Amino acid sequence: MKKKATIITYGCAMNVNESAKIKNILQNMGYDMTDDLAESDAVFLNTCTVREGAATQIYGKLGELKPIKEKRGTIIGVTGCFAQEQGEELAKKFKQIDIVMGNQNIGKIPQAMEKLESGDFKHVVFVGDEDELPPRIDADFDSKKTASIPITYGCNNFCTYCIVPYVRGRERSVPMNQILDEVKRFVEKEYREVILLGQNVNSYGNDSEDKEMNFARLLEEICKIEGDFLVRFISPHPRDFTDDVIDVIAANEKIARCLHLPLQSGSSRVLKAMNRGYTKEEYIALAAKIKERVPGAALTADIIVGFPGETEEDFLDTLDVVRTSKFDNAFMFMYSPRKGTKAATMDCQIDQEVKKERLQRLIEVQNEASKELSLAFVGKTEKVFVEGPSKKNKAVLSSRTSTNKIVLFEGESSLEGEFVEVKITDAKTWTLYGELVKN
Repeated sequence: MKKKATIITYGCAMNVNESAKIKNILQNMGYDMTDDLAESDAVFLNTCTVREGAATQIYGKLGELKPIKEKRGTIIGVTGCFAQEQGEELAKKFKQIDIVMGNQNIGKIPQAMEKLESGDFKHVVFVGDEDELPPRIDADFDSKKTASIPITYGCNNFCTYCIVPYVRGRERSVPMNQILDEVKRFVEKEYREVILLGQNVNSYGNDSEDKEMNFARLLEEICKIEGDFLVRFISPHPRDFTDDVIDVIAANEKIARCLHLPLQSGSSRVLKAMNRGYTKEEYIALAAKIKERVPGAALTADIIVGFPGETEEDFLDTLDVVRTSKFDNAFMFMYSPRKGTKAATMDCQIDQEVKKERLQRLIEVQNEASKELSLAFVGKTEKVFVEGPSKKNKAVLSSRTSTNKIVLFEGESSLEGEFVEVKITDAKTWTLYGELVKN
């Protein structure tokens, strides 16, 4: 019988991409994939460490895996940012772990498995090379129509609340010709969406001596590739969202009109403490410029409430930006102290109840904006990418607009993975409903 393997992914889109690469590596080693831990011969936890609570989740899963390992000898591997941060100590703390592998080292999984099978190693740890550009590895995505490509690794920003630069290393850009070759391969395989990934995609090329290697040029070259596909990218940084990037987006419909613009806080004072590099006024002006020069653009944002020292006045500044800039959606979080970051040692940590109350108020304001923007779609005809049957109702298809709005409509399953036009007939806060426009 063939061996079986399971991959459990925590965290960001970069982790999802790396899990797809781990999947491909394991399949090439002869493993079939399964979601059933009880029948797995190898389990890899691809971990995140952005929030302090991530460790609790990972520790809980390791506890669940311990009896499975004792019963069938399952190989347990921990990869990703948490593994990079903890290193050898993680294997010492949890004896059931066989492999600890940082995000730079997943290409060494076959080597690690061979070491274990030789019987000479109790566990294998690879967590070096965090400032090297990792080798290119093929990925096996769960979707056959949506692919992702890392264009940068690491981060140079050192926001005071964020651990990422310490575990993913300094920023490194993937050569442009390698990215373009990957996009061409995916388009030739009839992928309809290509997502460009990086901790700060729009500083792409800043580490290169080649002045022509920048994010605007990369987007421009990708859009020259023939084929019917859509380009998305996450995550940019407001400080680096330059006019030439905006111009390329405006000129090319292949680039999705949903643009993520992390805010974090609407208070200039808090933004300075976060080391974000822009003010409230600069952010509002940038958001307005993007909407003016890219008609139909939808903005999304990340927002943190309860950063150390945040006053009620600071929080009201955040609400003001949300009302002014009108985000289609926002990913809203309470500040969580992260050991190893500057913010974790700051005075004036905010009480948990205050953070909860502010988060709820923020959610209410954002929900109002999202509903208003959704209702504006009613009566319009939108080109959408069909993802497949809705998870909640298999009788209808789920799709997304260029602005990343979910659209539900009745249609044949053969439309999955295609672009079609849908007339919007109704709208809720997060979801649009429509009718397929027959050609």
